[in-house]
Amino acid sequence: MSQVPDTGRVIADRYRLLDPLGEGAVGTVWRARDEVLGREVAVKEVRVPPGLSADEAGRLLSRLEDEARTASRVTHRNVVTVHDVVTEDSRPWIVMEVVRGLVLSDVLDADGPLSPRRAARIGAEVLAALRGGHEAGAVHRDVRPGNVMLANDGRVMLKDFGITADRGAPAATVAGEPITSPEYAAPERALGRTPGPESDLWSLGVLLYTAAEGRSPFRRDTPAESLRAVGDAEPPPLQRAGALGPVIEGLLRRDPAERLAAAEAERRLRILAAGGTGSAPVTPSPPSPADETDGTDEADTTTAADAADRTGRTGVLVAVVAVFVLLLAGGLVWALTGDDEPGRKNGGAAVTDRSAGPPPEVRAGPAPAHGKGAPQDGAPSSSARG
Repeated sequence: MSQVPDTGRVIADRYRLLDPLGEGAVGTVWRARDEVLGREVAVKEVRVPPGLSADEAGRLLSRLEDEARTASRVTHRNVVTVHDVVTEDSRPWIVMEVVRGLVLSDVLDADGPLSPRRAARIGAEVLAALRGGHEAGAVHRDVRPGNVMLANDGRVMLKDFGITADRGAPAATVAGEPITSPEYAAPERALGRTPGPESDLWSLGVLLYTAAEGRSPFRRDTPAESLRAVGDAEPPPLQRAGALGPVIEGLLRRDPAERLAAAEAERRLRILAAGGTGSAPVTPSPPSPADETDGTDEADTTTAADAADRTGRTGVLVAVVAVFVLLLAGGLVWALTGDDEPGRKNGGAAVTDRSAGPPPEVRAGPAPAHGKGAPQDGAPSSSARG
């Protein structure tokens, strides 16, 4: 059996290359041994893609090295850890954690679309990884099934925060930046704008669509046509996504500011993964003009009801005292008929019925309490963030 070139080579006087784990047009991932710590690692060798000028190649390698160093600050259980970034042969070599398992793209190719519940579980873990990276200042730029690992220990792992070797492949180029997965790129990238965290959310929406439906919504015959579809085509209607549909639609909004927020998307995905419906939370609606005219909210209504109740009880006591005074002073008889509840409210005001009738027996005693059923708490709150 012939030996792969560079097998046994030591990088940066520390990392011995053992055998390749995967290879693409512009890079190779090696299984390697850290000779200092005595542990197994993965080393990504980044090669300059063909067709780039010397200046373009220099900018690409410099950017990849900077982003790899940023990615090394991301510490999250769902992120493949970057241990080190070294320079050899005037190019970066990225040393990472070894993860054993399957790549999501291979699972989809072998088994077809996932159930909405399983897709939601994977999506929630990927989104948790993205949020961890965004908090560390790293934008992924290449969220796709090929960068999602389903580890043997049950974890869902996202690899390559901004350091995907294939980014340099000559598949499509916008504003000087190569894009090798145009069907997963956000519309703002197709327009040449700098990607941000919201761009990763769009890509996650495409990934979830692909996982649930079994096909990418923007894949076309050529990379350029795929990128054009991202910019102006609507995705085909969802057929298999079920309750996952609203989350996908919320992530695939062309305006980045209108996309479903990361925290809310993760909340819904975790509910779906647990067997729930993932429906949107109840949010308080803005006050209507009538509400603004009244000038009271729910807490104010409770206070107003209590005040009306106290007013009603006071009025009853005053009326009782007046009856006794009049009976003693002039022997007059007042006919007091009406409800058994002298403080009955009507629209927040106390009402006394003064119709003529036989005089009831007047007894002094505690007035009945009212307003006990007024709501004490506001509408349930929902969590939010990005």
